[in-house]
Amino acid sequence: MTNPISLIGAPTDIGAGSRGASMGPEALRVANIIPVLQSHGLDVIDRGNLSGPSNPWLPPVDGYRHLDQVVAWNQAVHNAVYAELQQNRLPILLGGDHCLGLGSISAVARHCRDVGKKLRVLWLDAHADFNTNALTPSGNIHGMPVACLCGYGPDVLTRIGGQVPAINPKWVRQIGIRSVDEGEKRLVHEAGLDVFDMRFIDEMGMRAAMELALALVDANTHLHVSFDVDFLDPDIAPGVGTTVRGGPTYREAQLCMEMIADTGRLASLDVMELNPAFDVRNKTAEVAVDLIESLFGKSTLMRKTAA
Repeated sequence: MTNPISLIGAPTDIGAGSRGASMGPEALRVANIIPVLQSHGLDVIDRGNLSGPSNPWLPPVDGYRHLDQVVAWNQAVHNAVYAELQQNRLPILLGGDHCLGLGSISAVARHCRDVGKKLRVLWLDAHADFNTNALTPSGNIHGMPVACLCGYGPDVLTRIGGQVPAINPKWVRQIGIRSVDEGEKRLVHEAGLDVFDMRFIDEMGMRAAMELALALVDANTHLHVSFDVDFLDPDIAPGVGTTVRGGPTYREAQLCMEMIADTGRLASLDVMELNPAFDVRNKTAEVAVDLIESLFGKSTLMRKTAA
Protein backbone atom coordinates (compact mmCIF):
# COMPACT_ATOMS: atom_id res chain seq x y z
CA MET A 1 0.00 0.00 0.00
CA THR A 2 1.25 3.47 -0.88
CA ASN A 3 1.34 5.95 1.96
CA PRO A 4 -1.18 8.80 1.75
CA ILE A 5 0.11 11.53 -0.54
CA SER A 6 0.63 15.21 0.15
CA LEU A 7 1.09 17.69 -2.68
CA ILE A 8 3.26 20.71 -1.84
CA GLY A 9 3.50 23.57 -4.30
CA ALA A 10 6.70 25.64 -4.46
CA PRO A 11 5.92 28.44 -6.94
CA THR A 12 9.32 30.00 -7.58
CA ASP A 13 11.91 30.37 -10.32
CA ILE A 14 14.45 31.80 -7.89
CA GLY A 15 17.30 29.51 -8.94
CA ALA A 16 16.62 29.43 -12.68
CA GLY A 17 17.89 31.38 -15.66
CA SER A 18 14.40 31.91 -17.13
CA ARG A 19 11.22 33.15 -15.52
CA GLY A 20 8.10 30.98 -15.52
CA ALA A 21 8.78 27.84 -13.44
CA SER A 22 6.88 29.60 -10.65
CA MET A 23 3.72 28.73 -12.61
CA GLY A 24 4.58 25.02 -12.66
CA PRO A 25 2.56 23.89 -9.62
CA GLU A 26 -0.67 25.38 -10.98
CA ALA A 27 -0.08 23.89 -14.43
CA LEU A 28 0.19 20.42 -12.86
CA ARG A 29 -3.05 21.01 -10.97
CA VAL A 30 -4.73 22.15 -14.19
CA ALA A 31 -3.47 18.90 -15.78
CA ASN A 32 -5.52 17.07 -13.11
CA ILE A 33 -2.73 15.58 -11.04
CA ILE A 34 -5.07 15.24 -8.05
CA PRO A 35 -7.97 13.34 -9.71
CA VAL A 36 -5.53 11.25 -11.74
CA LEU A 37 -3.83 10.00 -8.56
CA GLN A 38 -7.16 9.58 -6.79
CA SER A 39 -8.38 7.40 -9.67
CA HIS A 40 -5.90 4.78 -8.46
CA GLY A 41 -7.47 4.70 -5.01
CA LEU A 42 -4.79 6.91 -3.51
CA ASP A 43 -5.43 9.23 -0.59
CA VAL A 44 -4.30 12.66 -1.83
CA ILE A 45 -4.25 15.97 0.04
CA ASP A 46 -3.17 19.22 -1.61
CA ARG A 47 -1.36 21.31 1.01
CA GLY A 48 -1.41 24.33 -1.30
CA ASN A 49 1.58 26.49 -2.07
CA LEU A 50 4.50 27.47 0.12
CA SER A 51 5.38 31.14 0.28
CA GLY A 52 8.78 32.75 0.00
CA PRO A 53 10.62 35.78 -1.31
CA SER A 54 9.93 37.08 -4.80
CA ASN A 55 12.49 36.79 -7.57
CA PRO A 56 14.60 39.98 -7.67
CA TRP A 57 16.17 39.03 -11.04
CA LEU A 58 19.66 40.22 -10.15
CA PRO A 59 23.11 39.22 -11.43
CA PRO A 60 25.25 36.74 -9.46
CA VAL A 61 27.27 37.77 -6.42
CA ASP A 62 30.38 35.65 -5.72
CA GLY A 63 29.10 33.07 -8.21
CA TYR A 64 25.57 32.74 -6.79
CA ARG A 65 22.37 34.34 -8.04
CA HIS A 66 19.77 35.11 -5.38
CA LEU A 67 21.51 33.13 -2.64
CA ASP A 68 19.50 34.55 0.27
CA GLN A 69 16.21 33.93 -1.51
CA VAL A 70 17.27 30.41 -2.53
CA VAL A 71 18.11 29.64 1.11
CA ALA A 72 14.70 30.88 2.26
CA TRP A 73 12.79 28.81 -0.30
CA ASN A 74 14.81 25.66 0.39
CA GLN A 75 14.35 26.01 4.13
CA ALA A 76 10.58 26.28 3.59
CA VAL A 77 10.64 23.21 1.33
CA HIS A 78 12.76 21.26 3.82
CA ASN A 79 10.38 22.02 6.67
CA ALA A 80 7.27 21.14 4.67
CA VAL A 81 8.64 17.87 3.25
CA TYR A 82 10.06 16.78 6.60
CA ALA A 83 6.72 17.43 8.31
CA GLU A 84 4.89 15.18 5.83
CA LEU A 85 7.44 12.38 6.22
CA GLN A 86 7.06 12.57 10.01
CA GLN A 87 3.35 11.93 9.51
CA ASN A 88 4.12 8.86 7.38
CA ARG A 89 2.86 10.60 4.24
CA LEU A 90 4.45 10.59 0.79
CA PRO A 91 5.34 14.16 -0.22
CA ILE A 92 5.19 15.25 -3.85
CA LEU A 93 6.93 18.59 -4.32
CA LEU A 94 5.49 20.51 -7.26
CA GLY A 95 8.15 22.93 -8.53
CA GLY A 96 9.40 25.43 -9.16
CA ASP A 97 12.96 25.22 -10.33
CA HIS A 98 15.30 22.37 -9.44
CA CYS A 99 17.31 24.26 -6.83
CA LEU A 100 14.45 23.19 -4.54
CA GLY A 101 15.63 19.59 -4.75
CA LEU A 102 18.18 20.63 -2.16
CA GLY A 103 15.52 21.39 0.45
CA SER A 104 13.44 18.35 -0.46
CA ILE A 105 16.24 15.77 -0.45
CA SER A 106 17.90 17.20 2.66
CA ALA A 107 14.56 16.63 4.43
CA VAL A 108 14.36 13.07 3.07
CA ALA A 109 17.93 12.37 4.20
CA ARG A 110 17.13 13.72 7.66
CA HIS A 111 14.07 11.48 7.85
CA CYS A 112 16.13 8.46 6.79
CA ARG A 113 18.62 9.18 9.58
CA ASP A 114 15.69 9.38 12.03
CA VAL A 115 14.20 6.02 11.08
CA GLY A 116 17.37 4.13 10.12
CA LYS A 117 16.61 3.66 6.43
CA LYS A 118 18.95 3.64 3.46
CA LEU A 119 18.40 6.35 0.87
CA ARG A 120 18.47 5.99 -2.90
CA VAL A 121 18.00 9.12 -5.02
CA LEU A 122 17.08 8.83 -8.69
CA TRP A 123 17.88 12.15 -10.38
CA LEU A 124 16.02 12.23 -13.72
CA ASP A 125 17.41 15.21 -15.60
CA ALA A 126 19.16 16.46 -18.70
CA HIS A 127 21.74 18.09 -16.41
CA ALA A 128 24.00 16.78 -13.65
CA ASP A 129 23.34 19.88 -11.48
CA PHE A 130 26.77 19.41 -9.89
CA ASN A 131 28.16 22.90 -10.35
CA THR A 132 29.77 25.13 -7.73
CA ASN A 133 30.11 28.89 -7.64
CA ALA A 134 33.66 28.51 -8.98
CA LEU A 135 32.55 26.33 -11.91
CA THR A 136 29.16 27.72 -12.91
CA PRO A 137 28.98 29.76 -16.10
CA SER A 138 25.73 31.43 -14.99
CA GLY A 139 25.50 31.55 -11.19
CA ASN A 140 22.04 29.95 -11.38
CA ILE A 141 21.66 27.73 -8.33
CA HIS A 142 19.34 25.29 -10.10
CA GLY A 143 22.60 23.95 -11.56
CA MET A 144 24.06 23.23 -8.09
CA PRO A 145 21.65 21.25 -5.87
CA VAL A 146 23.29 17.81 -6.16
CA ALA A 147 26.70 19.32 -5.43
CA CYS A 148 25.30 21.16 -2.39
CA LEU A 149 23.66 17.97 -1.12
CA CYS A 150 27.05 16.26 -1.39
CA GLY A 151 28.72 19.05 0.61
CA TYR A 152 30.08 21.27 -2.18
CA GLY A 153 28.67 24.71 -1.48
CA PRO A 154 28.10 27.45 1.10
CA ASP A 155 27.16 26.52 4.68
CA VAL A 156 23.77 28.23 4.36
CA LEU A 157 22.82 25.65 1.72
CA THR A 158 24.76 22.53 2.71
CA ARG A 159 23.55 22.66 6.35
CA ILE A 160 19.81 22.95 5.68
CA GLY A 161 19.19 19.32 6.65
CA GLY A 162 21.34 19.52 9.78
CA GLN A 163 24.23 17.38 8.54
CA VAL A 164 27.05 18.01 6.06
CA PRO A 165 27.09 16.40 3.61
CA ALA A 166 23.36 15.68 3.57
CA ILE A 167 23.93 12.65 1.34
CA ASN A 168 26.73 10.46 0.03
CA PRO A 169 27.23 10.68 -3.76
CA LYS A 170 27.07 6.88 -3.83
CA TRP A 171 23.36 7.10 -2.95
CA VAL A 172 22.57 8.99 -6.19
CA ARG A 173 21.81 7.58 -9.63
CA GLN A 174 21.50 10.14 -12.41
CA ILE A 175 19.53 9.13 -15.50
CA GLY A 176 19.12 10.84 -18.89
CA ILE A 177 22.05 13.25 -18.50
CA ARG A 178 23.21 14.93 -21.71
CA SER A 179 24.41 18.42 -20.72
CA VAL A 180 27.31 18.86 -18.27
CA ASP A 181 29.52 21.95 -18.06
CA GLU A 182 33.26 21.51 -18.61
CA GLY A 183 34.42 22.06 -15.02
CA GLU A 184 31.41 20.19 -13.71
CA LYS A 185 32.46 17.03 -15.59
CA ARG A 186 35.64 16.77 -13.54
CA LEU A 187 33.82 17.26 -10.24
CA VAL A 188 31.22 14.62 -11.15
CA HIS A 189 34.08 12.22 -11.91
CA GLU A 190 35.98 13.05 -8.72
CA ALA A 191 32.86 12.63 -6.56
CA GLY A 192 32.16 9.20 -8.05
CA LEU A 193 28.60 9.98 -9.08
CA ASP A 194 26.80 7.13 -10.90
CA VAL A 195 25.55 8.65 -14.15
CA PHE A 196 23.54 6.81 -16.79
CA ASP A 197 23.82 9.39 -19.53
CA MET A 198 22.08 9.29 -22.89
CA ARG A 199 25.02 7.51 -24.50
CA PHE A 200 24.63 4.69 -21.97
CA ILE A 201 20.89 4.57 -22.63
CA ASP A 202 21.46 4.62 -26.40
CA GLU A 203 23.97 1.75 -26.18
CA MET A 204 22.45 -0.39 -23.42
CA GLY A 205 18.81 0.65 -23.28
CA MET A 206 16.62 2.18 -20.58
CA ARG A 207 15.92 -1.23 -19.08
CA ALA A 208 19.61 -1.87 -18.33
CA ALA A 209 20.04 1.64 -16.95
CA MET A 210 17.08 1.27 -14.60
CA GLU A 211 18.09 -2.23 -13.47
CA LEU A 212 21.47 -0.85 -12.41
CA ALA A 213 19.97 2.32 -10.92
CA LEU A 214 17.56 0.27 -8.79
CA ALA A 215 20.00 -2.48 -7.81
CA LEU A 216 19.99 -3.32 -4.08
CA VAL A 217 16.85 -1.27 -3.40
CA ASP A 218 15.09 -3.30 -0.71
CA ALA A 219 12.47 -3.05 2.03
CA ASN A 220 14.79 -0.86 4.12
CA THR A 221 15.35 1.65 1.28
CA HIS A 222 13.63 5.01 0.96
CA LEU A 223 13.44 5.66 -2.79
CA HIS A 224 13.30 9.33 -3.74
CA VAL A 225 12.72 10.41 -7.34
CA SER A 226 13.69 13.93 -8.38
CA PHE A 227 12.07 14.37 -11.80
CA ASP A 228 13.18 17.41 -13.77
CA VAL A 229 10.82 17.66 -16.72
CA ASP A 230 13.75 18.55 -19.01
CA PHE A 231 14.75 14.88 -18.56
CA LEU A 232 12.34 14.30 -21.44
CA ASP A 233 13.08 15.01 -25.06
CA PRO A 234 11.79 18.50 -25.91
CA ASP A 235 9.73 17.09 -28.79
CA ILE A 236 7.35 15.66 -26.18
CA ALA A 237 8.02 18.16 -23.38
CA PRO A 238 8.73 21.68 -24.70
CA GLY A 239 7.59 23.44 -21.54
CA VAL A 240 10.93 23.84 -19.78
CA GLY A 241 13.44 26.68 -19.66
CA THR A 242 16.51 24.55 -20.44
CA THR A 243 15.64 22.18 -23.27
CA VAL A 244 18.36 19.79 -24.47
CA ARG A 245 17.72 17.71 -27.59
CA GLY A 246 18.16 13.97 -27.55
CA GLY A 247 16.40 13.00 -24.32
CA PRO A 248 14.37 9.89 -23.53
CA THR A 249 11.38 9.19 -25.74
CA TYR A 250 7.88 8.85 -24.34
CA ARG A 251 8.17 5.06 -24.23
CA GLU A 252 11.63 5.14 -22.62
CA ALA A 253 10.31 7.52 -19.97
CA GLN A 254 7.29 5.29 -19.35
CA LEU A 255 9.54 2.26 -18.90
CA CYS A 256 11.67 4.24 -16.43
CA MET A 257 8.62 5.18 -14.36
CA GLU A 258 7.05 1.71 -14.52
CA MET A 259 10.25 0.03 -13.34
CA ILE A 260 10.39 2.43 -10.40
CA ALA A 261 6.76 1.62 -9.60
CA ASP A 262 7.51 -2.12 -9.78
CA THR A 263 9.89 -1.80 -6.82
CA GLY A 264 7.05 -0.66 -4.56
CA ARG A 265 9.59 1.54 -2.72
CA LEU A 266 8.81 5.04 -3.98
CA ALA A 267 8.52 7.20 -0.85
CA SER A 268 8.95 10.81 -2.03
CA LEU A 269 8.94 12.72 -5.32
CA ASP A 270 9.98 16.07 -6.80
CA VAL A 271 8.44 17.30 -10.07
CA MET A 272 10.57 20.23 -11.17
CA GLU A 273 11.25 22.86 -13.85
CA LEU A 274 7.88 22.73 -15.60
CA ASN A 275 7.64 26.16 -17.24
CA PRO A 276 4.22 26.95 -18.74
CA ALA A 277 5.67 30.10 -20.37
CA PHE A 278 7.43 27.81 -22.88
CA ASP A 279 4.67 25.21 -23.17
CA VAL A 280 2.01 24.57 -25.81
CA ARG A 281 -1.56 24.24 -24.42
CA ASN A 282 -0.23 22.67 -21.19
CA LYS A 283 1.11 19.71 -23.19
CA THR A 284 4.17 19.23 -21.00
CA ALA A 285 2.19 19.29 -17.76
CA GLU A 286 -0.14 16.64 -19.17
CA VAL A 287 2.80 14.42 -20.18
CA ALA A 288 4.33 14.90 -16.72
CA VAL A 289 1.08 13.89 -15.00
CA ASP A 290 0.80 10.87 -17.30
CA LEU A 291 4.29 9.74 -16.25
CA ILE A 292 3.61 10.45 -12.57
CA GLU A 293 0.53 8.23 -12.89
CA SER A 294 2.83 5.43 -14.08
CA LEU A 295 5.06 6.00 -11.05
CA PHE A 296 2.04 5.21 -8.92
CA GLY A 297 1.01 2.05 -10.68
CA LYS A 298 -0.64 2.74 -14.03
CA SER A 299 0.21 -0.13 -16.36
CA THR A 300 -1.27 -1.95 -19.33
CA LEU A 301 -1.53 -5.24 -17.41
CA MET A 302 -1.61 -6.14 -13.73
CA ARG A 303 1.94 -6.64 -12.50
CA LYS A 304 3.45 -7.94 -9.30
CA THR A 305 5.37 -5.47 -7.16
CA ALA A 306 8.50 -6.31 -5.18
CA ALA A 307 7.92 -8.38 -2.07
